[in-house]
Amino acid sequence: MREADLWRTLGRAEDALHAVLNSLSTPWVLAQLATIVLALALGHVLGGALERRLEDRVRAIHGRPRLLRFLAIVLRRTRWIVIAVLLGFGALALEALGNARHGAIVTLAFKLVAAWVVISIVSRLIRDRALARIVAWAAWIFVALRITGTFDTVRSSLDAFAFEAGSVRLSIWFMVQAVVIVGVLLWAAIVLGGIIERRVAQNPDLTPSLRVLIGKLVKIALLVLAGVVALNVLGIDFTALAFFGGALGLGIGFGLQKVVSNFVSGIIILLDKSIKPGDTIAIGETFGWVRSLRARFVSVITRDGREYLIPNEDFVTQRVENWSFTDTLVRIDVTFGVSYDSDPHEVRKLAVEATKGLNRVRDRPVPVCHLTGFGDSSLDFILRFWIADPQNGVTNIRGAALLACWDAFKAAGIQIPFPHRQLLVDKPLLVRVEEAPGDGG
Repeated sequence: MREADLWRTLGRAEDALHAVLNSLSTPWVLAQLATIVLALALGHVLGGALERRLEDRVRAIHGRPRLLRFLAIVLRRTRWIVIAVLLGFGALALEALGNARHGAIVTLAFKLVAAWVVISIVSRLIRDRALARIVAWAAWIFVALRITGTFDTVRSSLDAFAFEAGSVRLSIWFMVQAVVIVGVLLWAAIVLGGIIERRVAQNPDLTPSLRVLIGKLVKIALLVLAGVVALNVLGIDFTALAFFGGALGLGIGFGLQKVVSNFVSGIIILLDKSIKPGDTIAIGETFGWVRSLRARFVSVITRDGREYLIPNEDFVTQRVENWSFTDTLVRIDVTFGVSYDSDPHEVRKLAVEATKGLNRVRDRPVPVCHLTGFGDSSLDFILRFWIADPQNGVTNIRGAALLACWDAFKAAGIQIPFPHRQLLVDKPLLVRVEEAPGDGG
């Protein structure tokens, strides 16, 4: 910014300040300021009382969460709504006593407060409270500058503070524009992408992995489109981004290669359909089912409720067991032994019949039981059956099968043996018997 422009701006600000100070001495200005102070005081008192009276009625609403949330947002702004109403009546009263100029300040205050009420309510559509506050304040400042007629002056002042970066002129006003435009477009792209992703996820004609792939591609396309539109709106030449593109490529090569690798691996997983939401998998020491596929990782839920976020790259470079890749059928093996007094043919029949009575055991393929060996103290068997829902657990169904066999064997008089141990002593042992203290004859 040139020095002459700076002094001219400061001179205009000084003249405006003197004009405001001189106007404060007039009776109508003092009356308007008193009206504003009175409206603020009464608004806080009356608004607080009205809010307390309406809160119980709002809380009594059930079964309509969206309406309840909207009324709660409006209720929290009862004080400002009452202040806006009082300022509106005050402006009308002052104009009725004199002319339009005699209520100009109160009218301006009414417009500012009313704008804040509307903007603060609308901004709460954004779930993130911190972001909602930033958007509300930014929008209100913009509207306030428009209402007071100082927007062009502020814009010129901000545009005057600038510096040259090669052939690009960067000013404070340009940066503010860039932040607002990029932020709005990216927010719109994220919201629209989320809506489309939810619609695609509800389509029963698509496979789970294809739903995730379409959702991710739509989000990426919308974000890229938002960036391109933002650059066009700001008037930035794409050739000016060549340096930043080279820097970004260098950064990816040195520090972001894992991030890019996981992102590309995620696309590969979705394209080859090796895993999809709902699959039961085992990778390393982690066994569970896939909850969701993300851009950087896969969320896997184990039976104990833990959620593991495993990088996509691991599913491409490591060995992965997918129990439901082609189908969901999984064979379960249960080993047990019975005493030598038992009839092995009857044991096999009882084990199969007991297993068929379990809810999760499939009829096809049929359960089978085989004699696998003659143990030291038992006849050893293996029971095999199939389930189609491994995500509901494997240990629990194996335990249920053992309990069913236990009940069937107990009813049939078949015993489960336990090993016997015989200790042989080849040399005499000296045993000393000592009397306990106090025992005497």
